[in-house]
Amino acid sequence: MQTGLYIVGTPIGNLGDMAPRAIEVLKNVDLVAAEDTRVFGKLSSHFDIKTKCVSCHEHNERGVIDGLIDKIRDGASVAVVTDAGMPGVSDPGFRIVRAARAAGVPVFVVPGPTAAISALVLSGFPTDRFTFCGFFDEKKLREDNRIRHTIIYYESPNRIKSTIAALARVMPERQIAIVREITKIHEETIIGYPADLVNIDAPRGEIVLVVAPAPEHKMSDEEISEIVNDVVAGSMKSGAADLARRTGISKKEAYKRLLAKDKNE
Repeated sequence: MQTGLYIVGTPIGNLGDMAPRAIEVLKNVDLVAAEDTRVFGKLSSHFDIKTKCVSCHEHNERGVIDGLIDKIRDGASVAVVTDAGMPGVSDPGFRIVRAARAAGVPVFVVPGPTAAISALVLSGFPTDRFTFCGFFDEKKLREDNRIRHTIIYYESPNRIKSTIAALARVMPERQIAIVREITKIHEETIIGYPADLVNIDAPRGEIVLVVAPAPEHKMSDEEISEIVNDVVAGSMKSGAADLARRTGISKKEAYKRLLAKDKNE
C-alpha cells in the first residue's frame, strides 16, 4: 500500500454493497481508524479483514488525529471508516482529512454508499441542485426554507413525527420523501405533503428526509380563491392546512381566507 490516509466508504445496510477495492484496502493498510471498533469488528469478520484497528470517533477524534498523522509521516498507510457510509458526511472524518491536508500527507478516497445521495435518487425530486443540511434542526427551519431547491436531512425515528409537523407549519407547499432503511429488507419511501403525513405511524429505522424544491409558480388571488371555494374539510384547521398545501401560502394566510369566505356566506 502507498503511504497515506485512505477514506473508505462502507455499506449503509446491505453488506453486498461493499466494494472489492474497499476490502482490498482495508486488508492491506497498516492500521484502520474506526468510529466504533465493535461495528468494524463485524464487518472485518465478514470479509476476513485482520488489520489492526483503533478507535476514532467524535469524542476522541481531536486527541488521536496527531498520532495517526505521525504514523503516516513515518511511512504507514491508515484507513478511516465509520459505522456506515462515507466518513465525514455527518460522521467523523473531515477533521483527520483536514489535518492530513495541512500536514501535506497523501489522501485517497475509496467511494462507498451514501445515505443522503441514495435517498435523493429514491425521492424522484430534482437532483440538479440540492443542499444537505445534516441532522434536522427545527430552529433553523425557517432559514432552511430560503433554500428553494431540494433539501436533504438525516432524522431519527423518535423525532420524525414532530419534524413532519414542523415542516407542515413552515413548508406546507413542499412535498417530502421519508426514506428509511435504505438497502435493507424493509427499505421504504413515503412521499407526500407534510400535512398529509402528520398522522402516519412513525417509521422505524434509519431515516433520510428529502424536501422537494419550492413551487416556482406563485398563484394569483383569483387562483387561490378558486381553490378556497373547492376546499371541503371537517374543520377550519384541516381546511387551512389543505389550502396552504395546495396553494403555497402560509397556514395563517389560508386560515384568514377561509374565515373571510365563511363570514361572506
